[in-house]
Amino acid sequence: MFGHAVSLRFDLGRIAFAAAAIVLAAGPLAWLVGTWLDPAFDSHGLIYFAAFLGLAAWSATSPLTRRGGEAGVRIAVALLAATALVRLAGQILAVDTIGALALVIDVYALGRLAGLHRRVRALSPFWLAVTFAFALPLERIVQRSIGFALQDVSARGACGALSALFRDVQCAGVRITVEGADVLVDLPCSGARALIMFALAFAVAASLARPRGLSAVFGGALALAAACVGNVLRITLLAAGVALGPDRLGFDVMAQPWHDIVGLVALAAVCPVLILWARGVSPAPAKTVTSVAAVPPRIESTSRTWAASAFLLAAVAIIATPARPVDVAARDISIAAPERIGDLRAAALPLSDRERAYFEQYGGAAAKAAYGPFALLLTRTTSPLRHLHAPDECLRGLGYRVSYLGMRFAPIPSAHYRAVALDGTAYRVEVSFLSDRGHRAASVSEAVWLWLADRSTVWTAVQRISPESASPHQREDFDAGVFAALDQPRGTTHSP
Repeated sequence: MFGHAVSLRFDLGRIAFAAAAIVLAAGPLAWLVGTWLDPAFDSHGLIYFAAFLGLAAWSATSPLTRRGGEAGVRIAVALLAATALVRLAGQILAVDTIGALALVIDVYALGRLAGLHRRVRALSPFWLAVTFAFALPLERIVQRSIGFALQDVSARGACGALSALFRDVQCAGVRITVEGADVLVDLPCSGARALIMFALAFAVAASLARPRGLSAVFGGALALAAACVGNVLRITLLAAGVALGPDRLGFDVMAQPWHDIVGLVALAAVCPVLILWARGVSPAPAKTVTSVAAVPPRIESTSRTWAASAFLLAAVAIIATPARPVDVAARDISIAAPERIGDLRAAALPLSDRERAYFEQYGGAAAKAAYGPFALLLTRTTSPLRHLHAPDECLRGLGYRVSYLGMRFAPIPSAHYRAVALDGTAYRVEVSFLSDRGHRAASVSEAVWLWLADRSTVWTAVQRISPESASPHQREDFDAGVFAALDQPRGTTHSP
């Protein structure tokens, strides 16, 4: 009877702790899976997760080489409990990414509990957790936060390389002119994707090599340098191809599949440095141990059972905590679509219930209107990280096939897209981002970069939609009418 009661306490404690961990992880995990399935995120996270899962299974199915100590178990349990604070922050701030980042800590703790570092096919639990982190939409986060800085670094590096190859090279920010041919280092060329790919390769290599201290720091710096060099090489090759032209090359370097082939060649040229690093730090293979005595489970005391139960209650309270985001835009700003653009009168389009609820919760303002065959969407905010996004994100989420067509700076910096609806109808979409201080940007990343330098600025996204059947002259006239109605002078671009 007494033994049964002790076993019951032990089971209740472990069950309560496991239930608390599941309650805390369920929401972030559901959001993460949603990013893999939602076209708006354009995420490769599921592929990266499969790579992580394969690595973890490869190690976990090998025998243990030695027993683990109680200290390791206590550390893992403490980490799982500590993630509650991270998820509380994500819940209060209403930032899903923060809660999802706690999953990385969970993976590390579970890797230690599974003893992946003590197996014949050993892995580093820490670097395996870093590998799992790439299942998050990191590329989108990098593009929005430091994408413009990466653009600038890539443009400067490419400009130096091109100056050594060509006589007539002019550089102005992210614009490069080579032998009279205009080359633009836009957001897709920022290097974010190369950075993610090299960081993932380093994390996988480090999981297998299990480096320590300076070796890990050196490897990380090497991966970062390789990503930058590879991206500069890619831009240099593309710019040289543009300068030489299709007539001399026999193909258009900016057209597929040549554009992607150039990128793969450039990245492949710098990949060997990571392979050499991994080979240089790989530990000796662990010797197989025929058997490892099982560690008898330690009976939990009544106090530990109550502690696990309290943790479960705290987990439930955390997920029920109301959100109080700090990056809410000012609620006293408003915006209205112009009554007329040229000869076209506005026909107001209502916001969807979801859009209206979003702006009510997070501030900011938006307006939609149709002008004959054209449409205009305006979004104004003091928090561009929360409200502004490239049009391809929402269009993909609505089922459109979206392709990026590039950027132009005249008369107003704009990014251009082609969107094809499910019924085959094609549209051209242009977007510009304007601040009340006179800044103009063609990407969210540049707008965010400028906003971080002056958090008092108010930003407006100006998105124009036209049928693809409209002539370039009609689209230019509509654009000119939009910016005239918004009192935006043409021609001058304010740079950071």
